[in-house]
Parts: sequence; structure tokens; C-alpha cells
Amino acid sequence: MPKGNISVQTENIFPIIKKFLYSDHEIFLRELVSNAVDATAKLKALANRGEVKGDVGDTTIEILIDKEEKTLTIRDRGIGMTADEVERYLNQVAFSSAEEFLEKYKDDASIIGHFGLGFYSAFMVADKVDVKTLSYQEGAKGVTWTCEGNPEYFLEENDKADRGTDVILYINEENKEFLEDHRIQQLLEKYCKFLPVPIKFGTKTETITEGEGDDAEEKQVEVDNIINNPDPAWRKQPTELSDEDYKAFYNELYPFSTPPLFWIHLNIDYPFNLTGILYFPKLGNNFEMQKNKIQLYSNQVYVTDDVKDIVPEFLTLLHGVIDSPDIPLNVSRSYLQSDSNVKKITGYITKKVADKLSELYKKDTEEFKAKWDDLGVFIKYGMISDEKFYERALPFALVKSIDGSYLPVEEYKEKVKGEQTDKHDKVVMLYTNAPDQHDSYVNAAKGKGYDVLVFDNVIDNHFMQHLEQKLGDVTFVRVDSDTVDNLVQKDESMESVLSEEQQEEVKGVFEKVVTQAGSTVVMKALSPDDQPVTVTRPEFMRRMKEMQSLQGMQFGDFPDSVNVVVNTNHPLVAEKLLKEKEEEPRQEVADYLYKLGLLNQNMLTGADLTAFVNKSLNFLK
Repeated sequence: MPKGNISVQTENIFPIIKKFLYSDHEIFLRELVSNAVDATAKLKALANRGEVKGDVGDTTIEILIDKEEKTLTIRDRGIGMTADEVERYLNQVAFSSAEEFLEKYKDDASIIGHFGLGFYSAFMVADKVDVKTLSYQEGAKGVTWTCEGNPEYFLEENDKADRGTDVILYINEENKEFLEDHRIQQLLEKYCKFLPVPIKFGTKTETITEGEGDDAEEKQVEVDNIINNPDPAWRKQPTELSDEDYKAFYNELYPFSTPPLFWIHLNIDYPFNLTGILYFPKLGNNFEMQKNKIQLYSNQVYVTDDVKDIVPEFLTLLHGVIDSPDIPLNVSRSYLQSDSNVKKITGYITKKVADKLSELYKKDTEEFKAKWDDLGVFIKYGMISDEKFYERALPFALVKSIDGSYLPVEEYKEKVKGEQTDKHDKVVMLYTNAPDQHDSYVNAAKGKGYDVLVFDNVIDNHFMQHLEQKLGDVTFVRVDSDTVDNLVQKDESMESVLSEEQQEEVKGVFEKVVTQAGSTVVMKALSPDDQPVTVTRPEFMRRMKEMQSLQGMQFGDFPDSVNVVVNTNHPLVAEKLLKEKEEEPRQEVADYLYKLGLLNQNMLTGADLTAFVNKSLNFLK
């Protein structure tokens, strides 16, 4: 039996492969199946040029497990190899030295593909590999190449009758999981789901119906278990696909998911090749649950679902597929971060998404508004994180009023600036993040002729701050941040029915019952129809605490400071409290009104809430 040595300039290629790729060793199957697909594609190309005699026949790739022999076989009916080609393709792994290799790739676990190492990934899981092959060429003889994970190999003729190649892996003990059907099925579905050549793994049982009407009969039959869809939707032209086709493909990618809002079909061949379909899912408030749903392919071979270096951060909220042969199959992060094609792809996708959203807004504004509660999260995220997207999206970035109406930000600013411009010439945009909780504050604002927006998403604090910074002439104020008359900070005030001396007297009573740390009692002349006591939280301090809380940070030891605003014109303050001559009844009235204010802010809890309820029941008695 002829034998030889694999042409490498180090004796340690196999330990290097095992050491550096062990954490990602399951990709051996992707590599070997991809090689089988390449061999099949080459055969078809030669057949199209008339260089293959006769019909190429069935080109299905088969994956076979033999548990007794402890082998896993990848069988293709592709181009095959002659003995000379085996020598050329399998026995020359060329790089300058082990030291250079180790230095260059010591921090990169994805080195398969560099220097043609794809085939050798087999030795991550196998102690021995046989390659049995027969070339398509007339008169070719079958040949078997055998290697046991060291530079020595054996080559001999065989009597293989069928064109193509069998790669037979003798799985080692520590990787015996790859002899289990369910594990191989899992890997094939992950890496090979959309490869362009049918891939068979065993058989499966299907139910078919024979006959019609009353004579119809259901029968179970064994059929080939074809793993993949060789002609996925993204490889077709948009004109070939209906809405139902797009939805069916989404369900193929994410079974049992809620249908998407809409999608974008990507198809470009210059200055780089890229196809794909990106779907807009219905987004919830949990961003992390929505990420890593875009699958990256290279010529229909699965690469990764970690695409943050290929698409902007905010686009990782989309779902779907991107396929580009310009991105190598075994891609490293350093490559993605430096490659000019990747940067172009990023810019192209961002523009396509913005153009699609703009088109949808102009085409059917009402439908766009109806989808805003799902789209808004995505668009706000994009505007915060991508300057170009901000510029493109501003015309269709909507704000939602408490009455359920929607307007673009700039249009809304024009609508309210007459009533809601403060003494600094800034348009004050009032908002609530909890309409039910802030109901009394909202009603008080509406009673004064102000409009109130709803900003109740986890991203809205960041979005409001971003708009304040970009627009310059707007400020956002939560509706419970001050009394209604002070929300737009105008120099307008009513006269109090109480003298200054009486106001000081009332203030002193309240200061004795307001015990919460960081609280300030403020006397203010408001309408008699306003609340007797309003508890407010300063906008700046509250927003700082919320922003830091979102980032998992603690805002030092700052207390939850509040203002206790006493309405000196309310009858319960101006008459009932002052008419009480004894200190104890006065404090009881003040305490009750203060607790009402806390209750309105959802700040009355625990034993204090129980005591307040009991006191209210006693009043009724």
C-alpha cells in the first residue's frame, strides 16, 4: 500500500487543530457537508458545459451513521477525485511554521477555512478518516485515502462503482455524541437547513391519503428524511413571491412565532453580493429576547446568528436571513470589524430599512400609525444609535397622545407650541409613562388645555433625552413632575385667599406631618378645583434615577425627593384646616390630605396604606 507524508512544515498540525477548534468542534459537519456541496456544484457546472457524459442523476448528499463501526459518513455524488487530485487537495496544507500559525490565531477560535483547513476539521472528532472517492472522468479508478490524525497517510485503489466521495469518520470516544441520530439531526438543521443540494439523513414516517371521498384511506409510509430546503425564499426574486410565501418562510425560520409586521427583500450585486429577507417582528419590551434572530449565510451555508458586526446594533432587533458570498464561511470578528465590504453592507441595509419605512408611511399613513406601537421601539432605538438613520427617520417618527392620536414629532411640536411654550421659549412636551396611575394629573393638564403624550416603553427615557439634545427647542416633562400651572413654567400665578401669615401657619402644620426624607413643603395658590395637596417629583432627579436604574446602576444614596405642594385656595386647606383651633385635629386633616397626595403618586404602601384605609372607613362611619 503506497504511503506518504502530508506536506506541512510542522509535525504538529493535528494537535493545533484540536486545541484551537475544540470549543467549536461541532462545525466539522458543516465543513464536510459544505465540501460535498461544492463537489456537487462543480459537477453540475461541468455538466452544463457538456463535459460530463450522460445524465448526472441523483445528486442528493447522504449522512450515514454506523453505531457498530462507530463511523459517521458524508457521501456525495459530486465530481469525485483521481489519485493525483487526492494527492494535490488532501495532502498539501501549507503555511510557514507552527510558531507563526500559533501567534496569528491564538485569540481566534474560528480558524477553519484559513489555509484550507476545512477538511481537517474532521480530526477534531475522529481518530481516523477514510476518503473513498471516484472521479467523474472516464476510465478513472476509485481510490481510498486513510489518515489517523498524524502527517502519515495511506493511498490505495478501491472498487468504488459510483461517482463521488465518501468521507468516513471513525468517531473517537470523547466525541461519541456525534454517533447519536438526534445530535446529527440537530446539527444538520442548524448548519445545513438551506444548502442548495438535497441532504438526506435516514428516513421518516409520513401519513398520506389514498383514494377520494368515502374511499379515502390514510396510510403511513417511510420516506427519505430530507433535512433542507434547497431553494429558500431569499434566493428568489420578489416578483416570484406572494405575501403568503414570505409568511410561510418566516414560519420556516421561526416555527410557532407571531406573524411579522412586514419585511424587506434584499438583493444587490454591486459593489458586493448580498441577498436576504429581513422581517419586522412584533416587539415587546424585552430587547434581549428579540436579538440574535438574524441568520448569516455564505452561499446558503449557515455561518452565525451573531451579526452585530455586520448590521448596526438597532437592526439586530429584526429577524430573517442575510446571505453574502463576500463574507467568508469561517469569519472572525477582527475580519468583520475591518473589512470594507462589511461596512458597505451595514450602510446598505440601514438605508434599505429607512427607505422601506418611509415608503410605508407615505403609502398608507393610517396603517403605519396602527403599527406604531410595535414599530416605535425599533425606530426610536435606531434614531438613538445611528445618526444617518435619525435623519432619515425623523419625518416618520411619531408621538402618541393620550387620546390615541399619532403625529410626527415636528408636526406635534407645531401643534402644541402655542399653549405649551415656556418662558425660555422651549416647547414643553408633557407625557405620562403610566396613564392609569397618572389619571388625575392627566385630567388636570387636559383641563388647562394642555396635551399629554404617552411614553411607556423601556427605551423612551433615552429617546426623549436624545430628542431634547437634537432638536434643542423642546423639553419633556412628566405630567406628575409639578403642579399643572407650573408645568410649562410660565410666570402666571393666582392670588391666594390666605394671607402670608396664614400660609406660614398652614405650612408649619404640614411640615410636622410630612416626614419623608428629601421632601419639601411648598405653598401655592392654585384653582380651588385643583387637588388640595399634590405630591410631585422633580423631573431632572427622577429621570436621572430612572436612566441609571435601566443601566443597572444605583443613584448613590439620594433619597426619592418630592415636593408636597399645598393648594392654599382649596376649601379643605383654606377653611377646614384653619377652622380647627386645636393642634391635633389640624394635623389629622393635614396628614390625611398628604396621604391622599402620596396615594395619587402610588407612594402610599404597606402599613401606611392600611392605616389610611382604616381611617377612611372610620370617617364613613
